[in-house]
Parts: sequence; C-alpha cells; structure tokens
Amino acid sequence: MAFAENLKTLPSIEHLAELVLLDASGQTVASIENKPGKTGSLAVYAALAQRHGRIHPAAAHEGLELFAEHVADARANPGKHPNIDRLFQIIESGTELKVELRPA
Repeated sequence: MAFAENLKTLPSIEHLAELVLLDASGQTVASIENKPGKTGSLAVYAALAQRHGRIHPAAAHEGLELFAEHVADARANPGKHPNIDRLFQIIESGTELKVELRPA
C-alpha cells in the first residue's frame, strides 16, 4: 500500500502539537511537530508509540512498512528523510527511544 493510503489507516493526530523522542538517559533526540511537511511522520511515529509504547527495532520495521515508497528514496538519498533514517538507525543499532506525545 502507498504511504498516502497507509496514513488513512492511522489514528488522528489533530490533538497533538508534537512528538518528542528521548534516549535511554531521557535526553531529547528529536521532535516531530504537527505542521505541514511533518504530519505524515508524526502520524507514523504516534501510531508506533501507541502500538508499541516505544520505538524499538520491531516498531521501526513496522514504520518502514508504513512509509512505503519513501523508504527507497530515503535509502538512495541519506539525510533527505531524517525520520525514516532514524528508523534505519534504530534497526541497525538495536536501540530504542522513549516517546512523549505533547497535546496541542
């Protein structure tokens, strides 16, 4: 299924201002704001957090499936899709990130 179709299957993110990713020591690694150009990534990460509690390698694999056709572009152009690159890193390193969902 294409990314746009996958997004239709995910829970609404209208209630979120942003999602913050934290490492094991509680330090902020990244944040994804609810703004144009980021809403798709926010929806994917929020859905993964809802399903898994954290973003770990299994969740990251699921996230790559949701990002669909954008994964090939991310592999071919490192840095172009940082939220997909982060999933690659989680899978490769075996690490996990805590998730904080911040309401709007």
